[in-house]
Amino acid sequence: MDLFEIAKARGIQTEFLDGQGHRRVTDEAALKIVLESLPPQMPGPLIGQPVVIRAGKSARAGLLPSAKLPTAWKITAGQKVIAKNVAPGRVIVLPEGLAAGVYRLEVTDAASTTEDVPLIVAPARAFSGDFDRCWLLAVQLYGVRSRRNWGIGDFTDLQGLIELAHRLGADGVGLNPLHALFDDRPGDCSPYSPNSRLFLNALYIDVEKLPEFRLEPETKAALTRIRAFDVVDYVAVAGLKAQALRAGFAAFKAHAMPALQQDFDRFRDERGTLLSRFACFEALRHEFAGPWWEWPSEWRQPDDAACADLRTGARGAEIEFVEFVQWTADRQLGAASDLAKKLGMKVGLYLDVAVGVQADGFDAWNEQVAISRHLGVGAPPDPLNTAGQSWGLAGFNASGLEQQSFSPFAEMLRAAMRHAGAIRLDHVLGLKRLYLVPHGFGAADGVYVQMPFEALLAVTAQESVANRCVVIGEDLGTVPEGFRAEMADWGIWSYLVMMFERDDQGAFRGVDHYWTNALITFNTHDLSTYTGWRGFHDLKVKRALGIDPGESDDARWHALAMLDDVLRHHEIGGHDLYSVARFLARTKSRLLAISLEDLLGIIDQPNIPGTVHEHPNWRQRISVSLEQIGSAIDVDALRAATSERSRAAN
Repeated sequence: MDLFEIAKARGIQTEFLDGQGHRRVTDEAALKIVLESLPPQMPGPLIGQPVVIRAGKSARAGLLPSAKLPTAWKITAGQKVIAKNVAPGRVIVLPEGLAAGVYRLEVTDAASTTEDVPLIVAPARAFSGDFDRCWLLAVQLYGVRSRRNWGIGDFTDLQGLIELAHRLGADGVGLNPLHALFDDRPGDCSPYSPNSRLFLNALYIDVEKLPEFRLEPETKAALTRIRAFDVVDYVAVAGLKAQALRAGFAAFKAHAMPALQQDFDRFRDERGTLLSRFACFEALRHEFAGPWWEWPSEWRQPDDAACADLRTGARGAEIEFVEFVQWTADRQLGAASDLAKKLGMKVGLYLDVAVGVQADGFDAWNEQVAISRHLGVGAPPDPLNTAGQSWGLAGFNASGLEQQSFSPFAEMLRAAMRHAGAIRLDHVLGLKRLYLVPHGFGAADGVYVQMPFEALLAVTAQESVANRCVVIGEDLGTVPEGFRAEMADWGIWSYLVMMFERDDQGAFRGVDHYWTNALITFNTHDLSTYTGWRGFHDLKVKRALGIDPGESDDARWHALAMLDDVLRHHEIGGHDLYSVARFLARTKSRLLAISLEDLLGIIDQPNIPGTVHEHPNWRQRISVSLEQIGSAIDVDALRAATSERSRAAN
């Protein structure tokens, strides 16, 4: 077979129409790199894909025509055989009543051909939430300004935000991803480019809550300076917090209270091998120069026995320090979640999950079969990004996940849901097909690689039900036919952005257009704020940076007129942010997110895609302190706009 035939057999789409309707054919050199970067596994000859048993559906698995009858089959969980039998025909009737989980199904046909595939027993749907309609306050946590924080929003500020949201009638707070970044590269601050999606960013720790914390005079002087900045000085913040964390760890080791030591031990047991590996990886990363694939050969892949030996030697204290930091972050985030529950908030924390990870980070080192470090996740050219997008992030691959019974994907979900009532999966389209760009090629030279969509939805439903966590899929962009219907059938919610919900003439769609199981919002962190949009600020900034905004001034004037039309049609006076919130609050969509930037009238958006240093992406601090937000916004107007779905109205 030539490269294109091999690619087709492995679920790689080498020809497609992009978002502009242009036919794209994969460059042969790019395709060669893609094939070399993915595990060399073809679909099996007997079943060919993972098997999903869904509650309320028949427990059956179909055999491919190439299978020679009869076939013997068995279901295993680890080393234990759960069930076995022989199937005379082309349908294997599996036992009813299997507990939810992921098993292996091994099939051997009459020609002694054997295939082993994951068998996923899943609930009928993901957790749907035990609320009707409510709204959330959306915040970029790093940008929160307060009298006491260290130049960056932290988990104590989060508790303040939860109390504020509660007073405003909201049922939760939505946040940017809180994933672990690289503590020795604090300037690389994008929350969507993580070191690991399994652990937390230590910069959000309130270090003043550490054991025996003492504020040194030189630290106090530095804090006065960085608290005054309009952007987060990540380098300065990271340096100050690192010192405080080291001092806190030393105090903890010297004389920890028994209850704290017991809780630390409990956390290490909870997170198990993953935490141990992460701590070892971080210790090794600080010791060796370069990415992990250039480390000494014995450390280029995880080895639990070697990690156990490592913690008994000179690096042991450093490994325990990393675990201490993660324990501290986890417990502080957990305290914020507990506060939301205590206040009766129906959602609590709504957390974001990045679509991929940095190739030189922990997750890519830990999951070298399931994550392809040579390929970057992206998107093909579309009207918003005419050159396409390559986000430089490594993502999961199908065969690697199947080989490991989808455990890496489940672990990622479990970590995200640990303290959340709802999560958003960034670029959820990647559950069906990933657009992958080989390193060294432009975004237009990527390929679509098919993913085991049903199996990933089944695992998502499992974790959602187990953790009682609503799952929202960010389904913007070029959406495959039938994708949203299948996602909805599994109980995964959609993500609807009012800016994009317009017809071919540019008219905004009415309130009846928005469906029930969805999170709605006017904009996103990658789009203009409401004030910036009305004032054409985003267009001016992009043009000044040499970026095509994809919209003319005349088109923006038309959009503003269309917004006025839809508001008038629904008998909503005015066209300020509160008028838009009133419109969105009337929809039947069960979750509404209103951003803090919009409530405060901020004009600059958090992130401009396609820029790194040209714009202060992920660095901007809000204009007022947390303590002043309540007086800086029109609380009465907000309550009136959201009255239909606020807690006070329920």
